[in-house]
Amino acid sequence: MVSRDTKTTAAFVVLAVILWIAASTVTDNELVQWGVLIGVGLIVPIAVNGWRE
Repeated sequence: MVSRDTKTTAAFVVLAVILWIAASTVTDNELVQWGVLIGVGLIVPIAVNGWRE
């Protein structure tokens, strides 16, 4: 079985990729694009999973 933490992380990774593509169409600033990708795909799921424990 897949744990709830893994499901949460996977959902945020998918959301991060979608938002990264959207950010790349809106701005050419790579710092913003990487910030969206790392922030939503890595930092937010760690915070959510840590908050739930």
